[in-house]
Amino acid sequence: MSDFEIRRAQAEDIVEMCALIFEHGPNPWNHLPEDEVTAHLQGIAAGAVQAVLAEREGELLGFVSYRLSRHFERYQPEARRGQLHAYICEAVTHRTLVGQGLGSRLLNQAVGQLAEQGIADIYIDRHEQNAASAGMMGKAGFVELDTYADPERRPHGSGRTTVCRLQVHP
Repeated sequence: MSDFEIRRAQAEDIVEMCALIFEHGPNPWNHLPEDEVTAHLQGIAAGAVQAVLAEREGELLGFVSYRLSRHFERYQPEARRGQLHAYICEAVTHRTLVGQGLGSRLLNQAVGQLAEQGIADIYIDRHEQNAASAGMMGKAGFVELDTYADPERRPHGSGRTTVCRLQVHP
């Protein structure tokens, strides 16, 4: 799985990114309301959202999107409470490439870019029972912090969300 290019997403990639996530992202564990996800990805054009993507011969294979945030402040270590942190919002790969490490490579690339920006803490969340996401997050060094009832976003299985953090700079 090395015959592809990883690069930063640009505004002109948004339409294809939307198509990929809505075709290859839906499963019982993912919360993908079309309006919210589309608006989130449109944030790339405005500079409010960043993303890394993988492509081969012009075909989009997967991406990870992220943004700076203060939403997870309650989980921030006391010494950094109030500091800007990052939230990994979406991660998707073409279904024929699932389990081949592409998602992990994209996640690691996103983490690297956030570290270069001086971000100390990066948050990500998932359905509590999403084993594939849990494995990818664990491989990248994310640590589980909290699991809570979230029936609106997680109508299947346990109905719970797990929040994880990666501390990039101590």
